[in-house]
Amino acid sequence: MSYIADTLGNLVQQTAFFNLTFGNFIMIIVACIFLYLAIAKGYEPLLLVPISFGMLLVNIYPDIMQAAEETANGTGGMLWYFYKLDEWSILPSLIFMGVGAMTDFGPLIANPKSFLLGAAAQFGIFAAYLGAMAMGFSDRAAAAISIIGGADGPTSIFLAGKLEQTAILGPIAVAAYSYMALVPIIQPPIMKLLTTEEERKIKMEQLRPVSKLEKILFPIIVTAVVCLILPTTAPLVGMLMLGNLFRESGVVRQLTETASNAMMYIVVILLGTSVGATTSAEAFLNWDTLKIVALGLIAFAFGTAAGVLFGRLLCKVSGGKVNPLIGSAGVSAVPMAARVSQKVGSEADPTNFLLMHAMGPNVAGVIGTAVAAGTFMAIFGVM
Repeated sequence: MSYIADTLGNLVQQTAFFNLTFGNFIMIIVACIFLYLAIAKGYEPLLLVPISFGMLLVNIYPDIMQAAEETANGTGGMLWYFYKLDEWSILPSLIFMGVGAMTDFGPLIANPKSFLLGAAAQFGIFAAYLGAMAMGFSDRAAAAISIIGGADGPTSIFLAGKLEQTAILGPIAVAAYSYMALVPIIQPPIMKLLTTEEERKIKMEQLRPVSKLEKILFPIIVTAVVCLILPTTAPLVGMLMLGNLFRESGVVRQLTETASNAMMYIVVILLGTSVGATTSAEAFLNWDTLKIVALGLIAFAFGTAAGVLFGRLLCKVSGGKVNPLIGSAGVSAVPMAARVSQKVGSEADPTNFLLMHAMGPNVAGVIGTAVAAGTFMAIFGVM
């Protein structure tokens, strides 16, 4: 009987209930809320489902993220190996390749002014940088946090890894991806506050047709120009443009399909679960994390506002030919931000079609955020 009692006692002790802290239960509840938003409400489920499930796993079984050097047998937890691919900047770069293969750069080529709107929306990054410095973060930590303002999860992970800010990489990544998923909730009130109904009803002229030669030359020229000026952007900008070259060249259909489908979804699973698994209660429930989440929201709001206000300026300069709403798409959340511009515009006038016009600033925002990350790396001497 004593043997049976000891065996049962050991089994009971091995259950997670005896090892969970109050913080773990809080994070499990947060994970369930994220799952609800993703599944029931449809808020970017491709992002939130793997992130929230990784969050759930690590707070039930923390050893799934245990580093190899911390274990007796030298074998790390499964998600720790996924996470190393984040630290090494492999997964963020592959995500950019997939985005390039999925995205039509034609609207940006047809309307080069979109670059200005994409640049204006990066104001949120520098606002967050100054805010993080004011809150007591180091200059490198502030730079890593600030990229949240571009609503670009892969770039946030990339820069945090390059600047050796792995201690806050998890909160940064979760904040960036959460705000990307919540674009349809965060942006519309700001867009409506900063524009008049007449401005939201502005119909833009149809974009000119873009030739196949232009579409092929664009990724080659952008890669050469941007990477010559900021070589540190090569992993992100290079992979983004390579993916787009696959798409536009028309001679590597298999590579295009792989990069935009199978590879993209595999990378999303690996990156999402590993990012979610960085949110253990010990790492996530502290004041620094709350500061990062708050800074991210402020930065994202500033970026959206700056894009819309610059859109209003272009509207005035062009004599009312530019709808200011497309400026909000200058953040890097592709294509969610462009869809939000379309949605808000169609609410003012159901016959207004802004999606393709908004894709220009949206793509420019992706390039702009990568350039901002490269600028920070150059400032801190990181190669």
